Amino acid sequence: MIFYPLNTLIRAGIKDILIIVAPERAGDYLNLLGSGKEFGVKISYEIQDKPAGLPEAFIIGEHFIGSENVAMILGDNIFEDDFSQDIKDFSGGAKIFAKRVHDPERFGVVKFDENMKAELIIEKPKQKISDHAITGLYLYDKRVIEVAKKIKPSLRGELEIVDLHNWFLKSSELAVVEVKGDWIDCGTFESLLRAQILAKEKLQHQLVI
Repeated sequence: MIFYPLNTLIRAGIKDILIIVAPERAGDYLNLLGSGKEFGVKISYEIQDKPAGLPEAFIIGEHFIGSENVAMILGDNIFEDDFSQDIKDFSGGAKIFAKRVHDPERFGVVKFDENMKAELIIEKPKQKISDHAITGLYLYDKRVIEVAKKIKPSLRGELEIVDLHNWFLKSSELAVVEVKGDWIDCGTFESLLRAQILAKEKLQHQLVI
């Protein structure tokens, strides 16, 4: 599955990629992807000792990011859209991507005002406020590192990615783009099946061509 999000970044022209992985899986990814030379990119690796939330990735990758803007994509997210232009045009602040779904309670969601401008972001709200889920692709400028360091863990003991979104939202520096094509977060058996069907359809289409 890692090849799908990896391809999303490569298509956008990103050549320097850091993969953050659990200790017990590091060898698997290294054996599978190597240095990235085969794909025309440079791949580095860092270990996340225990699940502590997505924002920790920016702390772990502080030296990798340096003074550059950064894109983060989740390894279990499959996108049909091409985000090349969104990534190339990104100049600062934050940009996230939302998709209308039938089960928003599984995700962080974004509520828009009448002008389709983001006004509220909540992680897995108990009451439905929106059917737009935040997908697993995020663009930030270098300030994300310091913001991540200031975030306090939630009740489940993890740093929450919505806290990063909300920091930029409160600063009026958050852009939200709607995903047009298919998006699959492979966190359930149903979504894994959808991913397999989508991959099969794409392969069949390519074979027909």
